[in-house]
Amino acid sequence: MSDATPSPTTIFLLAENRLLREALVRILAKKPDVTVVRAMAFDSAALDELVACKAEVVLLDSPSLAFSGPHLATSIRRLLPSARIVMIGMERDEATFLRAVREGVMGYALKDASAMEIVSAIRGVAAGEAVCPPCFSRAIFQCAAQQLAVVPELTGFQPNGLSRREQQLVSLIRLGLTNKEIAARLNLSERTVKNHVHRIFRKVGVRDRMAVVERCQANPEMNLPKLE
Repeated sequence: MSDATPSPTTIFLLAENRLLREALVRILAKKPDVTVVRAMAFDSAALDELVACKAEVVLLDSPSLAFSGPHLATSIRRLLPSARIVMIGMERDEATFLRAVREGVMGYALKDASAMEIVSAIRGVAAGEAVCPPCFSRAIFQCAAQQLAVVPELTGFQPNGLSRREQQLVSLIRLGLTNKEIAARLNLSERTVKNHVHRIFRKVGVRDRMAVVERCQANPEMNLPKLE
């Protein structure tokens, strides 16, 4: 039996707030089970450095950078699918939190979170958990209930009802590609891709891109194409 100590969880800290960035680096440096491989503000080289570091956890402190502008959350999921994103220093805003969930963020810490709460969030997502403040638990339950309410035939979903082209689109959606990016890759018009995506939503019984991927992955009979 090996007694080797597990390697520390690698962290890429991409924070606009310099004070927060420097404080977290000092705090995390004292934790033997985590290591910050890079800490910086966003610039044109940030994504290249992130990919080069192959960090396991990415800390972000800016919703505007994560969900609009450079769309960092989507870009990170596409370029480094294994990385888990944690939003830190967040306002107590339910809409922003739910947007983060839809974008695939796995951890969420408010601006008044303690250092230990942030460390716990990092450890949680590194272990495969999703972590959020208790104040948002109700919002998640409500969203799940609403989605189930508008999809009464959920258990009757038949993945084989998707055409080969639609299955191919699901694989590309899984990579975080936009309709425009999918259109360029498949040499289709953006409108054609949009129509395909809406048709997939209707067949699968969901209302957003993340949900369609989750639903298809939950069905082992769905053999999504492997893309190069």
